[in-house]
Amino acid sequence: MTTQASPPATWLAVADRLQRSLTAGLRTLPDYLVLGAQKAGTTSLHRYLEQHPGVAPSAVKEIHYFSLEWSRGERWYRSHFPTALRRARSRRLQGRDLLSGEASPYYLFHPLAPRRARQTVPDARLIVLLRNPVERARSHYHHNVRWGVEELPTLAEAVEREPERLAGERERLLADERYQSFHHRHHSYLARGVYVEQLRAWLEHFPSGQILVLESGEFLRDTPAVFRQVLEFLGLPPWEPGEYGLHNQGSAPPLEPALRQRLAAWFAPHNRALYELLGRDLGWEREA
Repeated sequence: MTTQASPPATWLAVADRLQRSLTAGLRTLPDYLVLGAQKAGTTSLHRYLEQHPGVAPSAVKEIHYFSLEWSRGERWYRSHFPTALRRARSRRLQGRDLLSGEASPYYLFHPLAPRRARQTVPDARLIVLLRNPVERARSHYHHNVRWGVEELPTLAEAVEREPERLAGERERLLADERYQSFHHRHHSYLARGVYVEQLRAWLEHFPSGQILVLESGEFLRDTPAVFRQVLEFLGLPPWEPGEYGLHNQGSAPPLEPALRQRLAAWFAPHNRALYELLGRDLGWEREA
């Protein structure tokens, strides 16, 4: 007796994409978005959430619809989420809706993402994880080096070149819905750490009650407590994953003291403005 071989994983992936595309009109839009920041723990948070029995995982973590894939249209976006029938079944069996969401860290920084999200998912809950911008820049640089999208040999040189690399890129993004900027996405080591401007942009389109701002250091030090806060924000019942392992964590050498002090001084006024906006001190200056 012969056994039939399992279809290759690539075939299964193609079949799944086709099935999702064909049923896109029957699928829901996300209930929550993890906006970023990049290198602040969004992958770990997304993994914990998708394990919750009240959450239906999206097809992929980073869909990038509101940043890179806007031209594909809402039907394409819907194809990544569960069907309305599956949600109705959950409501009937569990007495509550099955939530869905995604995590694309470029959303927080992309200048068109807030308006696009408001247009598409005005009732979505938004989760933001912020990391000490000095540490975020360090991690971002070494992440880019590992992925081959940064050729400059040091973070110090990358920071020096950043104004030149980003010159006019935000304006081009705002002027052309289809424009994509390699430098804006990958070489924004300082700009991505100016969180106050990014949050203000989202607050122009969403009420503050729909936005939960978390600090990645607190998330790392007491993950269960912060995760409970996220579940309460989303209206999900208490639950814990089997373990709180870190995901997508890359290694990076420590910063030279002089560069650390220089970056901390550059970010200091932006951090103070952020603390005023949030009404709380995140304590990043004490980490410098």
